[in-house]
Amino acid sequence: MISIESILEQARTGNPQLDVGLLNRAYQCAVRAHQGEDAPGRDDYLQHALEVASILARLKVDETALVVGLLHDVLQTGKVDREELSSSFGAEVLALLETGQKISSIPYRKSNQQQVESFRKMFVSMARDLRVILVYLADRLSDMRTLGHRPQTEQVDYARETLEIYAPLANRLGISWLKSELEDLSLRFLEPEKYADLASRITAQKEERNKYVDQVAERIRDLLAEGAVKGEVTGRYKHFYSVYKKMERTGVDLDQIYDLTAFRILVNSVRECYEVLGLIHATWKPITGRFKDYIAMPKANMYQSLHTTVIGPFGERMEVQIRTHEMHRIAEEGVAAHWKYKEGGVVSASGRDDQRFGWLRQLLEWQRDVSNAREHSKSSSIDLFPEEVYVFTPNGDVKELPLGSCPIDFAYAVHTDIGSQCVGARINGKLCPLKTKLKNGDIVEVMTAKGHTPSKDWLAFVKTSKARNKIRQWVKAEQREKSIELGRELLEKELRKHQYSLRRALGLDAFALAVSELGYRGTDDLLASVGYGKLSAGQVVAHVLPREDIKTPQPKSGAFGKVLGKFSRKKSTSAIRIDGIDDLMVRFANCCNPLPGEPVTGFITRGRGLTVHAIDCGQVLASDPDRRIDVEWDMQRKTTRPVKIQVVCSDQKGMLVGISGAITNADANIVSANVSSSGDRKGVNLFEVDVRNLEHLNEVIREVKKVKGVKKVERMRS
Repeated sequence: MISIESILEQARTGNPQLDVGLLNRAYQCAVRAHQGEDAPGRDDYLQHALEVASILARLKVDETALVVGLLHDVLQTGKVDREELSSSFGAEVLALLETGQKISSIPYRKSNQQQVESFRKMFVSMARDLRVILVYLADRLSDMRTLGHRPQTEQVDYARETLEIYAPLANRLGISWLKSELEDLSLRFLEPEKYADLASRITAQKEERNKYVDQVAERIRDLLAEGAVKGEVTGRYKHFYSVYKKMERTGVDLDQIYDLTAFRILVNSVRECYEVLGLIHATWKPITGRFKDYIAMPKANMYQSLHTTVIGPFGERMEVQIRTHEMHRIAEEGVAAHWKYKEGGVVSASGRDDQRFGWLRQLLEWQRDVSNAREHSKSSSIDLFPEEVYVFTPNGDVKELPLGSCPIDFAYAVHTDIGSQCVGARINGKLCPLKTKLKNGDIVEVMTAKGHTPSKDWLAFVKTSKARNKIRQWVKAEQREKSIELGRELLEKELRKHQYSLRRALGLDAFALAVSELGYRGTDDLLASVGYGKLSAGQVVAHVLPREDIKTPQPKSGAFGKVLGKFSRKKSTSAIRIDGIDDLMVRFANCCNPLPGEPVTGFITRGRGLTVHAIDCGQVLASDPDRRIDVEWDMQRKTTRPVKIQVVCSDQKGMLVGISGAITNADANIVSANVSSSGDRKGVNLFEVDVRNLEHLNEVIREVKKVKGVKKVERMRS
């Protein structure tokens, strides 16, 4: 039986300033909440709460974590409400209890190694506070100790979850005794026959083996003293699960495992490591092939140590590890990926995850070191995975997504077809908009409709590259289909002018030749180009139809016809040259208003021809690169372009006359002017001026800057 007094006594050793009154109030609250509540394998459920608190006291946690340990299940009883907990123990305790309650409701299902790793990270990410993780490790250990009183099917599932989630977390935090006990208890229920056989064989001579370990450790200390080497010696006997895993991995019997008994020697320098190795080999016979020098050749995870197996006293084989204190710190205190080797996972965590779990372990050590943990409670708050969110499928599979992801990202993560046909989503059973941001632990159910297609609007809020790429691919394919159809209509219309149908033209050998000559791979590519406006229907007709079949359009009669005829004979004044394309409508973008002489690029707008942008225009840089074409200015063609310039000057008489005169002197025409003054005696003037090219604009700006009273002149892009 565990008492609150024993817990308080144990907790005081790590924290002399312990708030005993707070813990007693928490105990009384737990007594009231669990009164009359039965617990399998215990006198009452209160004993479970006390056992959790006792395990936490052994971990030297702060008093807040002890309070949470005592109260970790009171919300489920319905006898204590949130308001009472908040007023009695503070908002922090209530927040930790609610977080724990949410974690305890997470569904877990056996899956592949990647899923298990994602589940572990989700557990840590949802906890956000180191103390929540420690409370639930203690809770899990307490439950595992009485798991034998539960139904067998429940035992297996619970033990598997413990082995795959909780034991590795304890390992990464460096709580080796907790990890070992969780593993041994899990093995007991997952492989009861093998566990019983192993336990009986290992414990048969437990007392004698403990004496053996003590005797050999003392003998090694004597060897170090004889060699004038200062060092620490520890001995251990492997726990059941570790032995079982080695037997499974190597396929050998217990009698053939060499390192059931192991000793670790820590010294101050590398030179002393090799000196101690010489002492060991001079005293006991080494086993051939069992020596490994990880100091000269470290493992990829930075692990360094000397390993040797010798025939020790009484003919027993024993493993000896020799390393410096610093090597031991890297191997044990810094994670150094040692846990990846121990867990034997096929899918290893990333280097970034190594650092995160290493930091979590360091945080635990800091918490153990402080004398008054209350002063440092804020340091327990963590956000190890700020860039990820972990959510569930209805079947219990975990999906790792970027922070800010929505149900569409989730749908594409499950399957491309599910993403494309997504029409709605339920999050934790409630219908939600598709742009809803997912949170850790959400259970997401996607609703689909056969034949439904993605929306271009989804690109505004999806986060994953897979979703974005799949939506873009569909949008591009859809645009291509529409462009092909539009190109077909435009070409059909142009061919009718010459008494041809598109079907008839497609049957001509000249059409296939035209496709090749114009640089396209097939008819659909050519039609799409016509639809986009990259290629005119007239160009295609000129390549396909025999010259004698091409009808020259007759001028239209009447006044209106004369105007149209005059307009059609007028040469283009766009001053833009496009290789291989003559019959294309050209417009200039208002967003950047390019001038002759500036580097430019063309953007094809379906059915609207070519829009010319400055090459560094943000709008065109964000557009589809497949719809851009190279263009250049025809500097031989005389033309003018309107440009806006803003002139900031002193608010005084004669300024407008001076600025207008300067623009005229630069041989530029003022199209419009907007003049205003501000309260700080400044004038702000906006002029629209016709200029020939970029050089001409610069000349205008130089002339205006010469006017006395002008403070700033700049070009306005729109």
